[in-house]
Amino acid sequence: MEQQTLALHAGYEKEAQGTMAVPLYMTTAYDFGSADFAASSFNLQQGTDHVYTRVGNPTTAILERRFATIEGGSAALAISSGMGAIFYAVLNIAGAGDNIIVASKLYGGTITLFTQTLKRLGIEARFYDVHNPDEITPLIDEHTKGIFFETISNPSIDVPDIEAIVAIANAHGILTIVDNTVATPFLCQPLLLGVDVVVHSASKYTTGQGLAIGGLMVERNDLVAKILENPRYPFFNEPETSYHGLVFANCPASAVLFTFRARMILLRDTGAVLSPFNAWLFIQGLETMSLRMRQHSDSALKVAQFLEKHPRIQKVNYPLLSSDRSYKNASKYLTKGASGLVSFEVESFEVAKKILDGVKLFSIVANIGDSKSIINHSASTTHQQLSPQELENAGISAGLIRLSIGLEDTQDLIEDLTQALS
Repeated sequence: MEQQTLALHAGYEKEAQGTMAVPLYMTTAYDFGSADFAASSFNLQQGTDHVYTRVGNPTTAILERRFATIEGGSAALAISSGMGAIFYAVLNIAGAGDNIIVASKLYGGTITLFTQTLKRLGIEARFYDVHNPDEITPLIDEHTKGIFFETISNPSIDVPDIEAIVAIANAHGILTIVDNTVATPFLCQPLLLGVDVVVHSASKYTTGQGLAIGGLMVERNDLVAKILENPRYPFFNEPETSYHGLVFANCPASAVLFTFRARMILLRDTGAVLSPFNAWLFIQGLETMSLRMRQHSDSALKVAQFLEKHPRIQKVNYPLLSSDRSYKNASKYLTKGASGLVSFEVESFEVAKKILDGVKLFSIVANIGDSKSIINHSASTTHQQLSPQELENAGISAGLIRLSIGLEDTQDLIEDLTQALS
């Protein structure tokens, strides 16, 4: 089936009453029915949908199955935020003394996660230029556990050579983790390009209306073959003391080993659980996501083309502009559109502030992917915690403005920017 059809039907079998809408199961716990079934559930011999909502819920499970199918993966884990999804993906493979190789151009919260929080846990981040994958190999050693990058970086709007990075990772038996939030599975499916794990902030384009916070982590088909017996990943192949010596590779759910361990260790112990209500909202958003992404992408390209011709704009970042540094990679990997983010540079922070204060239709909001258009100054908000050197590495100048193009009429957006720029 095509993705749009799967977004409406995958992961849900109509119940006995024939409900067309996916039910919302607002419950914390479940009746096991028997002592034996309860015991077998807790020793991981049963499924996890009906143990405790911290590790599984029927509504959330439908979202997970549906999203995994749309992404082209084998299993997904829903988490309370996109940052939580990144955190879990890293902690599922790395511990103190290990390192992750990370693209320098990322969302600000992701950069501080790697340079501050994970550093305090003993996990080192080693950065490389997203446009120069040749920098990766010299950074790899026996303690390297993964390579992390974004499909479309936020807010610099860079697109990496995904297949080149995957080839390097595979040559060294290392997992790749990609944040596909901006592209969404409807514009790019990194798992089908060989990426191992995809993470999302579902708070963005999945809802499309800024209604809920949530995240998703998806593993590719047959990822287990890369993990089993791989000395880089002992967590999956050695006895787990908290389950009395159980080896995750020997569990009934070992076919989706990465997701299963994250659920039964990380969700169990740190509890970044997604509310079933938020899961239900994301399910509603998925039904129209492909249609919205076409409109976001079409409008963003037109806005970028307008900005490129404006005399007050020094530079425009949008990967489907022929002048853009990422045009070659975008033409290869983003054939259906390049999503709704556009960024551009003006001469100074003072000029940028005047533009932000001058718009009437755009809203000044620290978010992306809303049906309503958003404008933001990255250096003073989402990336404010970064050092000057980190800002430079991330491609963020004092005059950089990020736009998240919504679903309004494109001409109305252009007219609003025209008056603000004047």
